[in-house]
Order: sequence, then C-alpha cells, then structure tokens
Amino acid sequence: MASFLYRLGRSAFRHRRWVVVAWLAVLAAALIGASALSGPTRDSFSIPGTQSQQAIDLLAQRFPQASAGGATARVVFAAPGGKTLRDPAYRTVIRTAVDDLERAPQVASVDGPFTSGAINEAGTIGFAEVSYRVPGEDVSDAAHAALTRVVDRARDGGLTVEVGGDATASEDEQGFGEIIGVVVAAVVLVVTFGSLIAAGLPLLTAVLGIAIGLGVISAASGLVDLSSETPTLALMLGLAVAIDYALFIVSRYRHELAAGREPQEAAGRAVGTAGSAVVFAGLTVIIALAALSVVGIPFLTQMGLAAAFTVAVSVVIALTLLPALLGFAGRRLRGGRRAGLHTRDPQGGNRGPSGERWARLVARRPVAVLLIAVVGLGTIALPARDMRLGLSDDSTAPSDSTQGKAYGLLSEGFGPGFNGPLIVVVDARAGAAEAAGQVAARIRDLDDVSAVTDPSINPAGDTAILTVIPDSGPSTEATRDLVRVIRRQDVPVPGAAIAVTGLTAINIDISAKLGEALLPYLAVVVGLAFVLLMLVFRSLLVPLKATAGFLLSIAATFGAVVAVFQKGWFAEALGVDRVGPITSFLPIVLIGIVFGLAMDYQVFLVTRMREDYVRGIPPRAAVISGFGHGARVVTAAAVIMISVFSGFVLAPDAIIKSIGFALGIAVLFDALIVRMTIVPAAMTLLGRSAWWLPRWLDRLLPDVDVEGEKLRHWLDGAGEPARSAPVPVREPV
Repeated sequence: MASFLYRLGRSAFRHRRWVVVAWLAVLAAALIGASALSGPTRDSFSIPGTQSQQAIDLLAQRFPQASAGGATARVVFAAPGGKTLRDPAYRTVIRTAVDDLERAPQVASVDGPFTSGAINEAGTIGFAEVSYRVPGEDVSDAAHAALTRVVDRARDGGLTVEVGGDATASEDEQGFGEIIGVVVAAVVLVVTFGSLIAAGLPLLTAVLGIAIGLGVISAASGLVDLSSETPTLALMLGLAVAIDYALFIVSRYRHELAAGREPQEAAGRAVGTAGSAVVFAGLTVIIALAALSVVGIPFLTQMGLAAAFTVAVSVVIALTLLPALLGFAGRRLRGGRRAGLHTRDPQGGNRGPSGERWARLVARRPVAVLLIAVVGLGTIALPARDMRLGLSDDSTAPSDSTQGKAYGLLSEGFGPGFNGPLIVVVDARAGAAEAAGQVAARIRDLDDVSAVTDPSINPAGDTAILTVIPDSGPSTEATRDLVRVIRRQDVPVPGAAIAVTGLTAINIDISAKLGEALLPYLAVVVGLAFVLLMLVFRSLLVPLKATAGFLLSIAATFGAVVAVFQKGWFAEALGVDRVGPITSFLPIVLIGIVFGLAMDYQVFLVTRMREDYVRGIPPRAAVISGFGHGARVVTAAAVIMISVFSGFVLAPDAIIKSIGFALGIAVLFDALIVRMTIVPAAMTLLGRSAWWLPRWLDRLLPDVDVEGEKLRHWLDGAGEPARSAPVPVREPV
C-alpha cells in the first residue's frame, strides 16, 4: 500500500493542474445536485417494529381521522395578573384563535380550551390542542405562518401565548461556533508550522471536502428521509478529520523537505508514509460509522453512512488534492517569511524536544503516572452509572424559546404530565367501546395518572383511543414505568389488546431500543479495534492496551456528559438551560466516532515507536524517541479537533450542543490523557514484551506496513525486508 500511495502522491504532484480541475468539477457537480435535489430533513425519529410505531400504523388503517401519526401544536394561553381566561374579552380572543386554527392549512382538528375543559382551576392558564394531518417535518411554511399569525393576534389581545409541540417551526439559527472552531484551528496550524501557506492548505482541503460531502448529503435528502442532525454530524466530524489528515501529510512533507528531498519526492514519501497511516485511520472511522447500520435503526444508519461518506471524501482529498496543492506551494512550505513566524519541522525531535522531555518524565515514574491518569479518568466516569437515555422534547428547549415557555406554563397550570400525554389504543374486533371503558377504569386506578379522557371509537367500532395524562413529566422515570404498566394490563374482552403510543411513548421506545443496542455495538467496535491494531502493530499487548484505553476514555466521556447535561454540573457555564436524559443515540454515535479518533492517535504515535524499535533502538528509548517525533503533531491535531467540536457547544439546539461537548471532551481525554500519558507509561512498563506475537500468528497475519518501513528500505536502496517484525535487541543495563 505504501508503494502505491508513494506513486499516487508523485503523480498528483506532477499532474497537479488536472487534479485540481477534477476536484473542482466534483465540487460543482455536488453543489448542482444539492440545489436541484435537496429536500427537507426530519426532526422526528421512528423505529419500525416498536409497539408505539405499530399502534400508529394500526390507527392509520382503522382510525385515520385521529391523525395519530400527525404533528401536534399545543397553543398555551395565560391571562395577565389578576385576570382569568373566562373574562369576556379574553374568551372572545381565544375563540377567535381556535376558529382561525381550524381554518389553517393541514390542520385536522382543534380542541379548544373551553370545549375540552383544558383550563386550570384558577382559570389563568389554558391550552388548545391542534392536530395536523401530516408529520412535523412535513408541516408546510404556510401552516407555520398561519400558526404564527394566530399567536400574534392573540398576544395583541392582551394574553400571553406560547406554542409547544412538534409542529412548531424549528429555528434554524446558526451560531458562530463552527467559525470559532475553524479560527482556532487556523491559529494552531500557524503555530505548529510557522507558515501561513502550510497552515492554509489543511483548511483549504477541509473546506472543499466538507462542501462536497454536504452537497451530496443535501442532494440525497431529496431522495431519502434524513434526520436534521445528519448534516451537522457530517460537518462536525468531516471538518475535524479533514484538517487532521492534511496536517499529518503536510507535516511529513515539511520533514522530507528539511531532510533535503526534492519537492516531488518529498510529496511522494509524505503520501506513502503519513498517507498510509491516514488511510488506516480513515478506514477505522469509516468502518466504525458504517457499522451503525448493524444496529437496525434507520435514522442511525443514515447518520453513520453520511458521516462515513464525508470522512471517505476527506481521505481521498488528502491523498490526491493535497499533494497537487503541495506542487503549487513547492518549497515555500519550509518556513514563514512573515514577522514572528519561524521555520519548524513538526516531526523533528531535536528541534522540538518538548515531546521527548514529557516522555522521559513519564518513563521515569511510569507506575505513578499510570495510576494517576487511570484513577482520574475513572473518577470522572462515575456519574455514568446514573445515565438515562431519552430524546429531546419541549422540556429540553431553551428557556427563552416559545417551546420552553409553553412547557413551563403547562407545568405551572396543570402539572408536567400535560406536556407528555399518552395515547392508549384498544384493538377489539368487536365491542371496542366496552373494552375501552374497562381499560380506562383500570388505568385511572394506577399510580402516577392524573387524568384519563373518555374513549373515542372509530366508525367500524373495532378500535378505540383514549388519552392518559401522567402526573410526571414526559422524560421522567415515573412516566416510563407508567407506560410499561399500562402495556401489561389485561383486557377482559376476548381477543382485545392495548398498545401505548404518542410522542412520549415513541421516545421511550426509541431510547429503550438504542440502550439495548449499546453493548452489542460496543462489543463489535472493541473486537474490530483489537483485530486492526494487531494487524498494524503485530502485537497482542499493544492492541489490548489500546482497547483498554479506548474504553476508559469512553467511560470518562459518558461521565462528563451525564454530569453536565443530566445532573446540571457546570451547565450554566456551558449555556445549557435545561437538563434531562442524555440524547438516546449519542452514546452509540460517540462510541463509533471516538473509536475511530482513538485509533488515529494510537497509530500516529505508536507506529513511530515500533519503527524505532525495529531499527534496533532499545524499547524504553524507542518509546521516548517515537513519542518525541509524533507528540507535537498529535497534540496539534487534538487541539484542532477539540476546537472544532467545542465550537458546536455554542449551537442553540440541545442535541447539537451535547454532541459537540461529548466529542470535544472525548478527544481531550483520549488524545491528551490516554494516548499522551497512559500510552508512554504503559509502553515503558511493558518493554520488549509489548511487541510479542506468537510465531504462528505472525505467519498468518498479513503485513500491512502502515508505517511505510518497506517503502523506505526500497527507496533507500536497501532492498525490501522479508518481514517487518521487530528483531530482538538486548537493552543495555
């Protein structure tokens, strides 16, 4: 592979104009496809086969007028201080609003506060339930505009009016977090390379790769249903890895120039050596993300495949477009001519000995360093024991948004359970009315039930629905327990069955399904990590250590996320208005992404240690020298990723905010604590045994030569070695 990439890098360098033209054509095609084919993304999630989804499908067949799968908007009215909604003037305002809502586009039905009795005892707060004929993501702009006009008129009438529910128009405000992340990345690159041109190339290739990736994803949204988080995840991950991959290759190119190579030869060697590691690192991320499809959850599969595609584009650009751009830059990447910028070879250990100094410090006290790092991460991981999974709803909306205000008003006037009603479906071939009446009576006697409406029967008389209002909020454990208890109820009528659906039940089912998939997916990823690392390092203990470090960083990340977003520690400092369950798909997505990133840093750090050991350097010295060569670049890469991910913490959306925080803190733990501290300490303790591999297994495993050792032997005229396994070396006493 290294030889092929060496020739690819030289060819791209030599034919740089054609390569640039080809990539610009790909970019144009992606943007044209996006403008012609793009469609709306979806904010709702569903998992075929869950009871809540089966109930919705049943109602769509037998009770379509119920619009069980349609969006809802809850318009909450609050009277001014000292007044009530029953005052004639406010009663008129509310009735006018209800009449206008009934005539609004796509509205199936409206239950006003006076007809349904949805007014609290004090008469100060009431709400109208608006049901739409279409899901939330299909509510048209005209319907959103009509809802907004109704709310504005009611407010002009002197009432406080807020709107919740999944039919509300999503606010597409974009924070400046992404821009801040890119600016910080640019500063880190300038400091690392001491050259504006060298710093600009990774940013240029990253922006191009992201534009192509998002263009294709946008075009795909017109052909398949994509969740609204899919493009953001692809942007977040693609931007970070694209900058990192380009950073490693540009760093190697400058190293080769500093060694006296001609630019074309330097580009070939950079792509053949660092590019090999980029291919492996990219493949690990792609495989981990694509493996999300085995979980069997459609929206998660879409997110994983979209992000994997963006990473694949970033890898191909790093291997082809980047060496072409190096051809235009030539020797100008060797150093900056601007004031304050100094030539640096990021991989030159003698010129930047800080990495070696840190490695020597760790090697002197490996046991103490290892214990401190492991105990520290283990302590951070403790809150993960209390992790609860759920999906975002109005309870997690920003407190200053209309959804957040509507949630607060309903909780104040009626109790938190009114924000998450449950729809109970009674399926009875005959006698649905009798069965539904008995079910309603039983549910009223259950704990945590605030109210149960009278059943509604379909024209055929074989299906009934009733609404259950819990005492607790939609994301609480008490409501989850209530759903489980209702589903276990027996129906006295022969052949009858009950099911629970509605937005709250759907979220509960999705969270349970994702929670069940977490451990199997983790097992797949851990097994994959072990096999891949065994292939790369031809060792049993190095993969075992790397996998243990990955699990430790994942546990610490879960602990930090739970502490901030569920328990509320430091939430105010991070701009988190409301706390609640962790977004149900976050742990699985986090495992896949962090696995890929952890393998990136593992490969870039430990391959150089192995390379030095193969050349005959004693194990402890190989750890120090190998770490010294890679520490500066890996640190810069980690800081860039942390900056990019952390920029998304400023996003207004709670899901995006939690994903950005989780990925940023995960890179901090894995790159700067596990890989930069635990790895050198553990490698020092293991010594020569770190590279032990049974001879029979050594013969069975293919030699992937990620570090490009065979390529260097061939280019230096030393002939290709038969095997890259390390030769035993006696370490001096």
